[in-house]
Amino acid sequence: MAKRRHAKPKPAPATSPAAPASKPPFHPYLVLAMSVFPGIGQIFNGDSKRAFMFAFSMLSLGWITYHLTTPENSFLGRYAGGIFVYAMSILDAYRQARLRWELWHRRRRQEQAARDAQA
Repeated sequence: MAKRRHAKPKPAPATSPAAPASKPPFHPYLVLAMSVFPGIGQIFNGDSKRAFMFAFSMLSLGWITYHLTTPENSFLGRYAGGIFVYAMSILDAYRQARLRWELWHRRRRQEQAARDAQA
């Protein structure tokens, strides 16, 4: 039986105090505001594949629910599947932006603490 070889994780690059600061992510509230347009919040987060997936799912489920309901149903009832995916895409974009924002700020505080400890 052949043994599996596991790739060793690459060490994180050492950051020197003279290294330029990384660009901060977009503020979560800006991403939330841009999520009014389907998929734009995910694009602001740098995840265009996820944006396409949400847009495609929204259109597909909207089309399916439109054809499965009767004309007597309201607009919300006829497009319930697409509206549900749209709402989930807004929540997802905000959650991802908030996570990226908090991680970036934590990393900055840790770098600052390391610089202060060296001084």
